[in-house]
Amino acid sequence: MLIDDLIASLPDKECKVREVRVGYLWIGVVTKHCGLAKNYGGPYTPAPEGFGNLEKLGCSKLLSYAKSWNFLEAGIGIATLNSLIDVRGKRKNAFDIIREVGRNKRIVMVGHFPDIKDLQRVAKEVWVLERNPQPGDLPDTAAEYLIPRADIVAITGSAIINKSLERLLELSRGKFTVIMGPSTPMSEVLFDYGADVLAGVRVKDPASVMRKISQGGGMVSQLKGDVEFRIMEK
Repeated sequence: MLIDDLIASLPDKECKVREVRVGYLWIGVVTKHCGLAKNYGGPYTPAPEGFGNLEKLGCSKLLSYAKSWNFLEAGIGIATLNSLIDVRGKRKNAFDIIREVGRNKRIVMVGHFPDIKDLQRVAKEVWVLERNPQPGDLPDTAAEYLIPRADIVAITGSAIINKSLERLLELSRGKFTVIMGPSTPMSEVLFDYGADVLAGVRVKDPASVMRKISQGGGMVSQLKGDVEFRIMEK
């Protein structure tokens, strides 16, 4: 439902697909703009339908991949979706907002982000939920138990790729909720589903970003100078 609504909100779904790159961590698609999404494909994930000729399939076909349970295809679909959105909003980092509102509050972070220690210094409690937990993290299945106890919820935008975002937003109703990261669709549709803040990126230099993705770029910090962090508030 969420993905359908996001696709329906796009004013132009027939832009020419100029480039598709699938790196080991990020996927990039260039249509009207350059859009990014996390690559959740693994070594045994089947190649996407149309592999080798994705640019020839057109925007509508690649957008339909966003609903796929093949997470490599889904990432291509979300990157295509993001490439068709005119990213607006203020130039600001999501962590600045979370620090401001999170003082002495309980915070759930769905996804392991840098700067967690900065939040731990000001918050009453910080829980980090991860599908592949690092030391100190909890498994993402803890969301059903911990989000109801939180005051603030920050969700990685890549949750839309593995189809968990809608449920996470349901659990977060009544909480101050931030969706963040390069995969985040900067669309007001997400406000209708309960988000208070969207924190994504606007790609300033598509050629550089696509080159870095295809040459093994993994950390968002490696895209510094090529992207701007943008904030949209409900």
